[in-house]
Amino acid sequence: MAPRPTAAFFDLDKTIIAKSSTLAFSRPFQAGGLISRRAVLRSAYAQFVYLVGGADHDQMEKMRQFMSQLCAGWDVATVREIVAETLHNIVDPLVYDEAVSLIEEHHLAGRDVVIVSTSGTEVVGPIGEMLGADRVVATRMEIEDGKYTGSIEYYAYAEEKARAIRELADLMGYDLEHSYAYSDSVTDVHMLEAVGHPHAVNPDRELRRIAASNGWPVLVFTKPVTLRSRVPFPPARQTLAALAVGGVVAFGGVMWASARKRRLA
Repeated sequence: MAPRPTAAFFDLDKTIIAKSSTLAFSRPFQAGGLISRRAVLRSAYAQFVYLVGGADHDQMEKMRQFMSQLCAGWDVATVREIVAETLHNIVDPLVYDEAVSLIEEHHLAGRDVVIVSTSGTEVVGPIGEMLGADRVVATRMEIEDGKYTGSIEYYAYAEEKARAIRELADLMGYDLEHSYAYSDSVTDVHMLEAVGHPHAVNPDRELRRIAASNGWPVLVFTKPVTLRSRVPFPPARQTLAALAVGGVVAFGGVMWASARKRRLA
């Protein structure tokens, strides 16, 4: 009997990239006329708190409320356009070299790479495509008449990440006991516990304690790099088109087929 496929599940913020992927776009959103200078400053403060203090449940809840209220009424096409046109400049210097190497190693070993993030699909989808991820699970905002309502339709957070991983494993046939997971936050303990090979990356204090008590490996990523030097970039319009047509919707999350899969098809 052939062995079942395996996967490597990655949190995004502070695991693959060095800051909050969503908050990183506050200035481009201001330039695009979506938010005020005051909102940009508030985003910068939230980013600082997130980086220095970690991401416990209360902080994540405040960030969720702030971002969902902030985007109410935004035009979806405008957001996607801004993300597509500024993605390279925003994300490029923030990607950890160690994370890119790890993603490459898992692909060479025949594993799928899945990004599981609390950030929104409009940001996580294109980043996943840039990194060559096979699939993405991310938060999805409610849309009516081409605009965000300010409500969240699907929230990829805490226990929901683990549930999404298990449902994806059922769908794709992944052997979770021989799969891997990586995260920096104690809020992702359930996600880490869902696989046989959990890893704490740049962990917050509580996750470091849990990793030590469970004998989980602790990885330290310290070298943000220029992604252009590591992987080829798709044209901005190609990324925008990928956003427009979307991927396969499943269990409330969004799964994106990567450029790598398309080349192999």
